[in-house]
Amino acid sequence: MPNGPQFYAIGSHSLRLHGQNNSSVLSLSEIRTLIHKSYPKPFTMFPQFGATAETLSKASTMMFRIGTDAHLYDDPEDVNIVPLLDSKFDTEKCEALKRLLALIAQGFDVSNFFPQVVKNVASQSVEVKKLVYLYLLHYAEKRPNEALLSINCFQKDLGDPNPLVRAWALRAMAGIRLHVIAPLVLVAVGKCARDPSVYVRKSAANALPKLHDLRLEENTTTIEEIVGILLNDNSPAVVGAAAAAFASVCPNNLSLIGRNYRRLCETLPDVEEWGQIVLIEILLRYVIARHGLVRESIMIPSCSTESYHYEKDGPETNFALKENIDDMGGGIYESELADMVSRSYLEGPDKYLSRSNYTDGGSSGLDCSSCTSAKGNDDVKILLQCTSPLLWSHNGAVVLAAAGIHWIMAPRRDVKRIVKPLLFVLRSSNASKYVVLCNIQVFAKALPSLFAPYYEDFFICSSDSYQIKALKLEILSSIAIDSSISFIFQEFQDYISDPDRRFAADTVAAIGLCAKRLPNVANTCLEGLLALTRQESLNIDVGSVDGEAGVLIQAIISIMAIIKLDPPGNEKVIIQLVRSLDSIKVPAARAMIIWMVGEYNSIGHIIPRMLTTVLEYLTWCFNSEAVETKLQILNTAAKVLLCAEGEDLQTFKRILSYVLELAKCDSNYDVRDRARILKKLTPCYMGSHGLEEEAKYQPENKDLSCVLAESIFRGQTKPTSLEHMNYRFYLPGSLSQIVLHAAPGYEPLPKPCSLIFDDLGHCSNVVQGIKSSQEGTTNSESYGIDDPDSVSGSLNGESTSGYSSRDSITGSSDSGGNNGSGSASEGEYSAGPLINLSDVSNAYKNQNGGSEENKTHSGSDDLGEVMSKRALESWLDENPGMSSQDSSEQSHLQRSSARISIGDIGRRVKPKSYALLDPTNGNGLSVDYIFSSKISSISPLLVCVEVSFKNCSTEPMSTLILLDEESNRGLDSADQVLATTKSPLTSHNDVPTLVPMEEITSLEAGQTTKRILQVRFHHHLLPLKLVLWCDEKKHPVKLRPDIGYFVKPLLMDIEMFTNKESQLPGMFEYIRRCAFIDHIGDLNNDKGESAQVKDKFLVICETLALKMLSNANIFLVSVDMPIAANLDDASGLRLRFSCEILSNSIPCLITVSVEGKCSEPLNLSVKVNCEETVFGLNLLNRVVNFLGEPSLTQL
Repeated sequence: MPNGPQFYAIGSHSLRLHGQNNSSVLSLSEIRTLIHKSYPKPFTMFPQFGATAETLSKASTMMFRIGTDAHLYDDPEDVNIVPLLDSKFDTEKCEALKRLLALIAQGFDVSNFFPQVVKNVASQSVEVKKLVYLYLLHYAEKRPNEALLSINCFQKDLGDPNPLVRAWALRAMAGIRLHVIAPLVLVAVGKCARDPSVYVRKSAANALPKLHDLRLEENTTTIEEIVGILLNDNSPAVVGAAAAAFASVCPNNLSLIGRNYRRLCETLPDVEEWGQIVLIEILLRYVIARHGLVRESIMIPSCSTESYHYEKDGPETNFALKENIDDMGGGIYESELADMVSRSYLEGPDKYLSRSNYTDGGSSGLDCSSCTSAKGNDDVKILLQCTSPLLWSHNGAVVLAAAGIHWIMAPRRDVKRIVKPLLFVLRSSNASKYVVLCNIQVFAKALPSLFAPYYEDFFICSSDSYQIKALKLEILSSIAIDSSISFIFQEFQDYISDPDRRFAADTVAAIGLCAKRLPNVANTCLEGLLALTRQESLNIDVGSVDGEAGVLIQAIISIMAIIKLDPPGNEKVIIQLVRSLDSIKVPAARAMIIWMVGEYNSIGHIIPRMLTTVLEYLTWCFNSEAVETKLQILNTAAKVLLCAEGEDLQTFKRILSYVLELAKCDSNYDVRDRARILKKLTPCYMGSHGLEEEAKYQPENKDLSCVLAESIFRGQTKPTSLEHMNYRFYLPGSLSQIVLHAAPGYEPLPKPCSLIFDDLGHCSNVVQGIKSSQEGTTNSESYGIDDPDSVSGSLNGESTSGYSSRDSITGSSDSGGNNGSGSASEGEYSAGPLINLSDVSNAYKNQNGGSEENKTHSGSDDLGEVMSKRALESWLDENPGMSSQDSSEQSHLQRSSARISIGDIGRRVKPKSYALLDPTNGNGLSVDYIFSSKISSISPLLVCVEVSFKNCSTEPMSTLILLDEESNRGLDSADQVLATTKSPLTSHNDVPTLVPMEEITSLEAGQTTKRILQVRFHHHLLPLKLVLWCDEKKHPVKLRPDIGYFVKPLLMDIEMFTNKESQLPGMFEYIRRCAFIDHIGDLNNDKGESAQVKDKFLVICETLALKMLSNANIFLVSVDMPIAANLDDASGLRLRFSCEILSNSIPCLITVSVEGKCSEPLNLSVKVNCEETVFGLNLLNRVVNFLGEPSLTQL
């Protein structure tokens, strides 16, 4: 483009120029002059303008670019971008950012502008913010350090009055795929889920799948709770986005749907179209999992007793379900096919077909006990009612999804409502037409009478593609009935003459299918097929298999299929085919005719008499035949010989001997091998002396060869199996139904009635085998975004699904009384008291130095011996006659507490065990690991892990060793691995990912060996990829970190704890709440004991302390136990723990406060004080998670 003024607006007769005076207007002559000067090359096409075709094209392009941003793509390496980014004017910043985005679109790397772009994120211009966010989303993963600099600005924008800015900020934060800021993004999503703006809440729903893709197992539960909040939203736009998030994050957590089912059904018609598709599938899965299939639907043919009548235009045309029952058992066929469809929907076609191969006959119907009724079930009613209007949606995908609901859940008499909407979609684009036809094909096979009145809608159009034509032909052959078959055959006659011979061959195949379904028209079909065979054989091109040859082959295949239905009645058809052998030159067609001669050689009276002539003719032309024809000639000669009797037997023997000799010298090895097989199988039927002499020495082989020959050649032909046994049915509207295999992400329907409700009204999903935890573990008020003290009240802990944890029988071998963690065998559990009480002052302010003044009493059986008189008076409430008001005032003013000290609790700690390698995947080797409380002597960055190797097989194993994946690359054998483990560390500063482990040379069957690993995790949330070598075999495994062991115990007293806690307020303090139920089981187990021996408060203290110390390497500082009149009120109980981060020795303080009654689930408030913000948040998530998770003894 020439330098100079730029065009920016055009009228009908004038053009204004940018960069000149606004009043300057160019006439048409001046425009022509300007174009001529810019492109002066002459051309005779437009002599009056003096322009060439090339210059005119460029000028036209330039005209169309006026008023757009297309000029941004002209200078990909403009050096003026940096000054524009530093400009004071927003318009220039926008110009620079647009140029950068244009360069990104062209594939240029402009990440070097990242610092200049990031500082503009604080701009007040909405347009600048939007462009900066787009740039950051593209380069945040490549420049994570610089991207983190803008996090504070994003968080600030989350509070912007403009909802667009808040939504953009959340979108930008969610698009930065960095694990280190995942907790902050989670907090932001939780707040935006409660935003008053619909657009912001929708953006929060769209951000959840991005956050879930980071594969942070500890955030799974939190994300699911936010999904539940958004599903309960009043806005249809938010519900649609929340449904998409549900399908991506937790598609099997159907209990979230149960809480909002009716609201979701009522909102469904108002949700955006693509959200409707996802929501329909979710609601369908919930109804089936909750109530099961509908008893009156076609999915349960064994439970349905009513007949189905269809009315097209009036009551005078009725089509019964069991109409057109042919000799194949049409009604039984449809019933079995419907049962197969339903089972394929529930189990998946692969599982169903593999299971049905090992059973005789069709499988029995589904159990009616797990079904419901459409009349009496309100959930099914409202689902069908809310999806009925969607059948006439403008979006074909919505129509198909709604039709799938009615196909599966609607009663038989109501399924007809899906027909006309589906036929209406057939008038749309070819792509939509193909998808709909693929689903109609399934519907028509399972219920042919559903579409039988509308056969004309499936006639072929000239504009249809071949795929659509093939589907329509198959549908027509499935829905054809006696009243419509004549019209369909008239259409088929036109299709056979179509220039596309592949389509013509498919039409011939459809004629054969119609003849099999309707025996009344079988003779008519045979006559037409024979005529077609004669016509095609006259004008055939032998080399063109895809042309006329394909039509001829398909015609003979269809004839063969019809003959199989009644071989004796079709003798004349076989004779006509044999007579046409001279004119048929296609090898495949000749081979099929010869096969029919051998298969039906004893049928009727004419065929046995013409066998000699036919075999002689085939023997004469044997050498000139194709390989497949030669093989059939050999088989036919053997079949005829085995069935021959009388005077023709010697003739057939000579013919077979002669053919075998010809085949013995054939150039094709398949023909030679077939001849050898037949020669070995037919010696008892041959008159050859050599063969007879050979048989004399092997009488047993002679008998065996006769039995084999009769089984192979004279065995009865198996009846034709139902064709649908090879069909693969997937859910309607799914991609898998189009491609006919399970596409990624496809899931069959859940097991009927697998989602149950317990007595408390809580959902539990039996399919997943998970007992849902207590509902309401999170205070509903904590979801508010105005609470400055709570980092994320809406977050309810991390998920432990990725840990696959179980309680270990033996804990860590290292036990230290000061560290507060350790292990002991089960026999030591009863040795010595766990908790000792000491007398403390009533006022909390006088607790300084209390840890030194407390006197421990071991083995105290009487609470009065360890409590002061003042505390006992407060506890026992010696003034029972006081009014309730005075009592409450005294309780408020004189709240007493006793500080108790813990004995050697390390004997009771049971660290959690995780599976590293399953015996199934490890060829009998089971590898488990627990995190040890030991501190590495090599580097503070290393975490100690105790790994247990157990040989579960019956054979010994050798050379067991663990390596990290990086160091294992390039190593092909265990010898090279052992060589690498012998090399020492370079230096103390060069900390390895995995300290070399001591090799296990041998592991006998049933033997267990332990090793201590010292591991450096790259991140406290990301698993470490390791390689386990065993018997020269490599097993990739993943060692998942536990942030509770990225710290070590920090010894301190209560005074140091409170002083340090006061130094970490505000942004260094994080609080969350959860429910705790482990103590309930312990209290129930101790009901038979005396209350003085086992106090409720002491049980709670013991259970909480053990739960904390079993899941984190921390130090128990103190336990404050309340002393009050109500012995069942645990409010005021407080436990304090301290630790420090291994890598930087920054202290972390944990305070657990208890509220609630002892006999009920307790509400815990967990507070973490730590200078490391991200680490403190993740540690808080981990603590809240394992406290809220029931122990295995409670499940």
